[in-house]
Amino acid sequence: MTLRFRQPGVLPGFGLTLGFTLGYLGLLVLIPLAIAFLRVFQLSWDEFWQIVTAPRVVASYRLTFGAAFLAALVNSGFGLIVAWVLARYRFPGKRLVDALVDLPFALPTAVAGITLTMLYSGNGWIGQYLKSLGIKVAFTPLGVIVALVFISLPFVVRTVQPVLEDLEAEVEEAAASLGANRWQTFRRIIFPAIRPALLTGFTLAFARAIGEYGSVIFIAGNLPMVSEITPLLIVSKLEQYDYSGATAVAVVMLVISFVLLLLINLLQRWSRTRQV
Repeated sequence: MTLRFRQPGVLPGFGLTLGFTLGYLGLLVLIPLAIAFLRVFQLSWDEFWQIVTAPRVVASYRLTFGAAFLAALVNSGFGLIVAWVLARYRFPGKRLVDALVDLPFALPTAVAGITLTMLYSGNGWIGQYLKSLGIKVAFTPLGVIVALVFISLPFVVRTVQPVLEDLEAEVEEAAASLGANRWQTFRRIIFPAIRPALLTGFTLAFARAIGEYGSVIFIAGNLPMVSEITPLLIVSKLEQYDYSGATAVAVVMLVISFVLLLLINLLQRWSRTRQV
């Protein structure tokens, strides 16, 4: 009978690491969120409902979540194309293009907002041509969507690109040799393989866009009931020392975001189950 000794791991045991994980998450995530909910409980139901259903607040919810959803949806399509080009083709300047995808990660959001405003304003490099076509981007809800598309693109590309790189090109060649056209190959072979990653990228882009502030406030114009996002409304309430109102709006936004992300995660699980 041979005795086998367990090799010591690099990290401490399960109990210590689990305790550190729960303590770390509790300190940074759970405690701040719990304080926000406790602050809301100091309001009566009528006061809370009156704050979170005010027309200005509802309009900000509609713009924030609607623009975030549209931006994530746009990036799911165009981000897939960018990831496909970077994963499947070789061309001069590929490394530069690959680095440019990560630019929204490193660029300060205020700089991004100012740059986009200069480009898409009525006398900007791009805005002046769009203005002649009757399209106004800056200081409109469309400008909010443009800013959110800019900052959330890398989340889709960097999630889908590794999956495409791991997907062997021989699979596509085998499908073509069996008589499948390009659309059939994409729909039946490529898309099922990348669908979980694409949903993950959509989720990350959507979550990032919901909380965006710096790049949006410059290009949106911040007109109440028109182009005012919920994070800006929360900041405005804080500047007016309306802490209870700001917390109430923030809690509603938190609950809606959590429910939407939960639904998307359930959709991801269903997609993985279908794939298996």
